[in-house]
Amino acid sequence: MKRVINFMALRHAAVVLAVVLVLGSLASLAIRGLNFGLDFTGGTLIELSYAQPAQLDQVRVQLREAGYGDAVVQSFGASTDVLVRMQGDDPDLGNQLAEALRRVSADTPFTLKRVEFVGPQVGEELRDQGGLGMLVALAGILVYVAFRFQWKFGMGAILSLVHDVIITLGVFSLFQLTFDLSVLAAVLAIIGYSLNDTIVVFDRIRENFRLLRKTELIENINISTTQTLLRTLATSISTLLAVGALLLFGGESLWGFSLALFIGVGVGTFSSIYIAAILLIWLNLTREDLIPPVVEDEVDERP
Repeated sequence: MKRVINFMALRHAAVVLAVVLVLGSLASLAIRGLNFGLDFTGGTLIELSYAQPAQLDQVRVQLREAGYGDAVVQSFGASTDVLVRMQGDDPDLGNQLAEALRRVSADTPFTLKRVEFVGPQVGEELRDQGGLGMLVALAGILVYVAFRFQWKFGMGAILSLVHDVIITLGVFSLFQLTFDLSVLAAVLAIIGYSLNDTIVVFDRIRENFRLLRKTELIENINISTTQTLLRTLATSISTLLAVGALLLFGGESLWGFSLALFIGVGVGTFSSIYIAAILLIWLNLTREDLIPPVVEDEVDERP
């Protein structure tokens, strides 16, 4: 028989680590908050097209010299396209910025392709709807897992997902990384990814309750996690490699998205092995919890 790894021997240390990370993330979110991008706060988006491949660092220096030091500069599509995001609702802001850039960078010609304005009310609506979408997703997952398995499994899945989301948001809050719609999309993707890993472990735990009738819960979790470990590692490592390549070579416009995914996949793998399973121990999951109640037939008492 394949050697069983005693994952649950480290469950107390895993809980301490998870509590420290979650509390630290919550403290950062309460004190520093999230650095919302223009998608949520409102502002102006300006697209510039250069004749030659643009040097983003040089463009940032030129913007500071022109008096626009708070502008966010990103590559956009081709190497000659640059996206500038900044606060302000002046409809002529794009032309003003372009003229200021031309004064300080006459040797790097460019054209102003488009100017878009996102109002603060629209940004606030996007932020509220994004948060609501996340809560609806978590509620739907709780209902699905509770019906598909058992309510204790549902609570374990939700705790695992909340753990992953809070830590990911905490990292963005701690380092004041820009939180925009692409990062929100990554957080929602993290929920789906982490749930998939957790469901695989849960399904094996349920199956082993039927096959290994004399096995206690902790031993069952160790066996089930060991049996699914190769699948979990293969999925996580291949995903991290793809996301890592996107993080390194995807450009600044995808940097926040790929970083959130990278963090989420890492903590999601940890939570699938420990957080969800530990809650099953705390809730004292038993074999009887997985046995559907027997409906007794009415006894015919007629003579």
